[in-house]
Amino acid sequence: MTAVKLTSLSHGAGCACKVPAALLAPLVQALPQPSDPNLLVGTQTSDDAGVYRVRDDLALVQTVDFFTPIVDDPYDFGRIAATNALSDVYAMGGTPVSALNLVAWSVQDLGAEMLGEVLRGGADVAQAAGVAIVGGHTIDDPEPKYGLAVTGVIHPDEVITNAGGRAGDALVLTKPVGAGAVTTSLKKGLVSDAVLAGAIEVMTELNAAAAAAAWTAGAQGMTDVTGFGLLGHLHELALASGVSAEVNAAAVPAIPGALELLEDDRAVAGGSRNNRRYAEEFASFSDNVDEVHRRLVTDAMTSGGLLVALRPGRAGEVPGAVIGRLADGEPGTIKVL
Repeated sequence: MTAVKLTSLSHGAGCACKVPAALLAPLVQALPQPSDPNLLVGTQTSDDAGVYRVRDDLALVQTVDFFTPIVDDPYDFGRIAATNALSDVYAMGGTPVSALNLVAWSVQDLGAEMLGEVLRGGADVAQAAGVAIVGGHTIDDPEPKYGLAVTGVIHPDEVITNAGGRAGDALVLTKPVGAGAVTTSLKKGLVSDAVLAGAIEVMTELNAAAAAAAWTAGAQGMTDVTGFGLLGHLHELALASGVSAEVNAAAVPAIPGALELLEDDRAVAGGSRNNRRYAEEFASFSDNVDEVHRRLVTDAMTSGGLLVALRPGRAGEVPGAVIGRLADGEPGTIKVL
């Protein structure tokens, strides 16, 4: 199973293989919008998951996420992809309950044993989260891909969206960023085993506890940070909430070793470069923000933490770092200080 490096088969690692936000947003906006009053959260605000009310006291939270190999170990690939997919339900304040495997794989080239390890990794994460994997779908594909379609539940009155932030809210980030730099460096032979292990630990940490803490602390807006980078996902939250945002670049936590890797242009993922170009449309950088931190806040993160907007006095109740605040200003714009 170690003869083939999975990352050598992928054009982009993990969430860095996403279609760029600048291209995707107008395509989604052009689609017909459903008028069903039971659809509580749809595509209009680029939120993490859809929410559909089935009873006055019950709504379904639905999401799907899959990507190309981000690490070479198939078991870890499965764990990271599953953790990432479940995150979208937690970001809405929901509880994931069931999932379907999504698999693209060449059994002829890679064999069934390695695929079994990917699925075992996903199954172990699902079991830890209390989620039942109830089936799935596979296709033959020379570029491997894995992920989950996830269904969660929530009370309709307890949904936390990315549109609930208010001016003056503190912004708390519950996991460090920089996985894009680490995994891109893996593909190019630039990263140590210790730094890679630290990134895998971050990417396989479920957001369940952080989401519960955010709900208890009265979170008003929430999203998770993945392929569009910290600035890209904050832009969506601020735009949906009708506010602007400020980020203290020095306060943004980085996966150990990521900042050092980002000193080398070769560590910048293709998805991160797309994020940087997109950020130029809505973000401004203070002159004292160095290039490494500019790369960090646009890093194409995979299975990142929650970005939580809540009243400043309760920010300490959410595990993570206070990285900035929401403010009055042009909706969706961000100042990086």
